[in-house]
Amino acid sequence: MKSRYIIALVLLVLGYLLIGGTAPYRKNPEVSEEYKENFAEKDFYGTGEGPDRAKVIIDNGEALKERIRLIDQAQERIVLSTFSFAADTSGKQMLAALKAAADRGVRIQILADGFNSWINMEGNPYFIDLAKHDNVQIKIYNRVNLLLPWKGMSRLHDKCIVADDKVYLVGGRNTFDYFLGDQESYKNYDTDVLVYNTGGTESSVYEVLDYFDSLWELDCCKLWHENNPFDCWQPSVKRAEKELEQIYAAMKEEHPDWFEKVSYESITVPTKKVSLLSGQTRLYAKEPQVFYGLCRLMEEAKENVTIHTPYVILDENMYQSLQEVCAGEAEVFLMTNSAANNGNPFGAVDYLLHKEEILATGLQILEYEGERSYHSKCIAIDNHLSLIGSFNMDMKSAYQDTETMLVVDSEELNRQLRAAMEYYQKSAHPATVAEDEMELLFAPEVPIGRRVQSRIIKVLDPYLRFLL
Repeated sequence: MKSRYIIALVLLVLGYLLIGGTAPYRKNPEVSEEYKENFAEKDFYGTGEGPDRAKVIIDNGEALKERIRLIDQAQERIVLSTFSFAADTSGKQMLAALKAAADRGVRIQILADGFNSWINMEGNPYFIDLAKHDNVQIKIYNRVNLLLPWKGMSRLHDKCIVADDKVYLVGGRNTFDYFLGDQESYKNYDTDVLVYNTGGTESSVYEVLDYFDSLWELDCCKLWHENNPFDCWQPSVKRAEKELEQIYAAMKEEHPDWFEKVSYESITVPTKKVSLLSGQTRLYAKEPQVFYGLCRLMEEAKENVTIHTPYVILDENMYQSLQEVCAGEAEVFLMTNSAANNGNPFGAVDYLLHKEEILATGLQILEYEGERSYHSKCIAIDNHLSLIGSFNMDMKSAYQDTETMLVVDSEELNRQLRAAMEYYQKSAHPATVAEDEMELLFAPEVPIGRRVQSRIIKVLDPYLRFLL
């Protein structure tokens, strides 16, 4: 009898978590008529040379260098928004640089996603050491609370870092070794855009800072380890403090070029206009405002649209919207990871289950088969618009997470982005539909854990794909 009660209690708890966590997201909202009326494609185009200059960054080593340089040159304020921040090699280097900036009086604000911070930051002495600094505040977006599972699927997915009101980076990179640095370990391919404000009051940096500040002030964003008196006395935190000082000194000695003053004007290209496309930031299901904006801009294309995305998980509204994009004048290409190359097992299985529907939209699909999983989220429209940011072509990005895409009107930056996209497309092939393709995920050479995982996902996908 006791065993029965225990089993019943476990099932009750699991049912509470499952139903509570999924029910609020089953119905995907539509974009409001007010948003549609206020959205104007012309607002993303400029005339003449604007105040912002920009540069595409695809190399992981350069991505880390530019972040360290940006932090080192900041004088007043640094804001960092990240989906995932881990204290590995590059993560510690970022923490060391941020701590050094705080020591010289720079105000540091870090906003991290609740789920990933729970895994990577909670109890970690390196983050605790940074958080106890008087010039540092860390906030968590939607902290994990198992008693309130209906909040659980709302995630902070933005990735940006801004120094003062002068220079910033936006893209798809998280803050750890998969995305940053040249260390010999597994990596993802990704894309950032660096933007430099030459001094104009109309710079997009103010849009990015306003968006960050709006997130920072949300009720669901809570301070992390603020004024905890025990943090200063923990031996592990004291050791972390000394180690971060050593890491910073080693960086300056081994990588002096990271700390050299650079003319951002000389390494960037002019733009006509840079704009931030962002969506709702509240918890629970959100209107697909970013997806709507992307589709409206793509519909304006005259010759070519090229989309790069790690995953493609669409609902009927998204299929219909992309079909309308493909019905326009331009050829529309989309590159995504092949199922075998996809680092997201949910994305791999769902892609194979729905590939025919994706192809039926008219998208010309390219499947990437490179050495690593491809994680970049970017779109090139004709020869002038470049869109780079955090938005995946999936339902989670469309309806659940906070997302941003930077829209840059610049022929020179568009050439940079297209050159990078074409480089990766050399390792891609046109998608076809084969009846036995799903079986490749269950082939003997696939690790048994991945095979079991894929079979479970295949069964659950029709019921849970809106969360993946």
